[in-house]
Amino acid sequence: MVCTMPFLRALLRTARVIRHTPVLSTGLPADHAVLLDAPDERLSPALVAAAAGEYEPAAKLLATTRDAAEWESRDRYLRRLVAFARNRDGWLADWLAAAPHDPDALLVKAQLAVDRAWESPARAEQLRELGPLITAAAAGDPRDPVPWRLALDHARGTQATHTTFEALWGEALQRSTHHYGCHVAALQYLSAAWYGSHRECFDFAERAAEDSVPSSLVQALPLRAAFAMLTEGPWDARSTSVQQERIDAAADLAISLSASFAPGDPWPAEVRNLLAYVLVVRGRWAEALEQFGRIGPHASSFPWASVSGDPLGRFLDARDSARLRVASATPLKQGSGRGRARGHYA
Repeated sequence: MVCTMPFLRALLRTARVIRHTPVLSTGLPADHAVLLDAPDERLSPALVAAAAGEYEPAAKLLATTRDAAEWESRDRYLRRLVAFARNRDGWLADWLAAAPHDPDALLVKAQLAVDRAWESPARAEQLRELGPLITAAAAGDPRDPVPWRLALDHARGTQATHTTFEALWGEALQRSTHHYGCHVAALQYLSAAWYGSHRECFDFAERAAEDSVPSSLVQALPLRAAFAMLTEGPWDARSTSVQQERIDAAADLAISLSASFAPGDPWPAEVRNLLAYVLVVRGRWAEALEQFGRIGPHASSFPWASVSGDPLGRFLDARDSARLRVASATPLKQGSGRGRARGHYA
């Protein structure tokens, strides 16, 4: 009888998975319905036009965000337009030829140049040459914090001193106290992978989250610090209890932030993808599955591209793992309950 117990447990676990997986899949879009970095209804026409070589919709979109001081949207749309321009930039060249002093065109030009320089083996040297482009972009609209986010990224790549970085950070704060992109740029500078440490990174992130306004994405900053700790250097179950507590506290805060947005909302999708990743790594399977449900079809490149060459595949694998772990931990007599299985996702 003793020797059959492992086999019996395996049979029961398989039965639970078969019975509960369909229930736990309710509300999750099919794999083929999940899209990576799908543009929203404002960005989509600009990308379609850019693909046809037309810059006017992109110019109108960025001008609208600038006029309305929609700095978070402006930064997000800028990054997506620049990602497209890295392989197809004819529309940008036409835009600059038609309006060489357009502050939005100058911002796209500066971001694209910085992104390309980051890929070079001579990154620091090439980035140093781009200072005037960033200065020109910042002069386009003195209210705009986005060029200062770009300046913070530029400073990190050029090995700027803490004093220089603090001065740029002060300029960014003068323009927007709670700009998420600027906070992420500062967090990266303070990370252990660059010029700080995990402790500095977490201290900065937690203070910023405490000072942020309700529903601000800055509340997800400790989650970014947790991701850095999990991916930048050795991490295993022997990590200190303090580190684990800070990571779990960051996840708890991000769960509250996620709950303030409607399920399927594309705006917090990247934060929810990051949250799902951290919860999976921490073995908080039921909570991870709930976030995958809130994500809906909106998979994002970050964080999955940071840990895999196939970000969409990694997203779907993690979602399947969470679903199966929760199903295997749900007692047979429960038809829809979500047990909390703990483990580690490799």
